[in-house]
Amino acid sequence: DFRQAQLSGRRIHTPHFLIVVQPNALQNSRLGITVTKKVGSAVQRNRIKRVVREVFRRNRQLFPVSHDLVFIAKRGASDIDYGSLLSELQRAANKLQPEAAR
Repeated sequence: DFRQAQLSGRRIHTPHFLIVVQPNALQNSRLGITVTKKVGSAVQRNRIKRVVREVFRRNRQLFPVSHDLVFIAKRGASDIDYGSLLSELQRAANKLQPEAAR
């Protein structure tokens, strides 16, 4: 069941995102991003996705290897910029790694 698979990952809350981390059978990590209309206009939603992808691309060491990561934007995420998201993820990095090891 798709809904069961969707709910099986570990959840990490940050001020602007809910991050779901789940192991995969691959040698690399994959990124998924969900931004609903509640967060903002299409321009704002696309900007959030670009910023998340860029942080993921440039800072792979923050994320566990062989895991799928799904970023679900919370309300207020439209205000985030690259530096803010990076510092938010650096604070959450200690949660990302141990959560993924379970």
